[in-house]
Amino acid sequence: MRAAVSSGPSDAVVVCGTKGLEEESLKTMDEVLRETLGPSQKERLAFLSGPTFALEVAQGLPAAVTVAAFREEVGREIQEALSTPYLRVYTSKDVVGVQIGGAVKNVIAIAAGISDGLGLGLNARAALITRGLAEMTRLAVILGADPLTLSGLPGLGDLILTCTGELSRNRRIGLEIARGRKLEEIVGGMRMVAEGVKNSRAVYLLADRLGVEMPIVEQMHQVLYRGKKASEAARDLMQRSLKAEMR
Repeated sequence: MRAAVSSGPSDAVVVCGTKGLEEESLKTMDEVLRETLGPSQKERLAFLSGPTFALEVAQGLPAAVTVAAFREEVGREIQEALSTPYLRVYTSKDVVGVQIGGAVKNVIAIAAGISDGLGLGLNARAALITRGLAEMTRLAVILGADPLTLSGLPGLGDLILTCTGELSRNRRIGLEIARGRKLEEIVGGMRMVAEGVKNSRAVYLLADRLGVEMPIVEQMHQVLYRGKKASEAARDLMQRSLKAEMR
């Protein structure tokens, strides 16, 4: 990565489309890039996220995304470069919020797939999306994000798409888990990466480190890495202690 960037123009912008946390360090991608390229390169960085299935973008179907950058000029430069008649690009200064939305939504999508696979209904799916948004927002805010970012394209928008879309790889993993298949078998048979599998562990560990309550993420970690039955995870989420919704 360092070699690729150093071989280009000194004022070239680096756009990151990776959604997730580094497994061992639990760092966000902007932290990884700044560590790799050097802190002086911070203002060259931008982060792209939002509700987009690559196939539909390639087909020229309408979509909208968000690009976050530390410098507004960089965000606008990327916005102008990537916008087309079928791809609308919005800018943001909330680098942390945009990244956390992209990481957590994959974990919630596995839960939504499990729910659908168990036949728990549309009410359950809606509840998972909504409460998943609450978990995502709690984590992002404690890391310094603006909560409004998570109600936008890189948060709620991407969450809805990944939890409901037929092209969602993470949702598909949840469906297969609900059918009783082993995670290793499911992942081994996939041609593309489902980021939610590794994100489940990383997000769980980061939330635990920061003392952030994320019960859906916790249950997905239990299912994926501790052998817990999907039906038991659903039961335990419903039997948690009662509380106010907004707190």
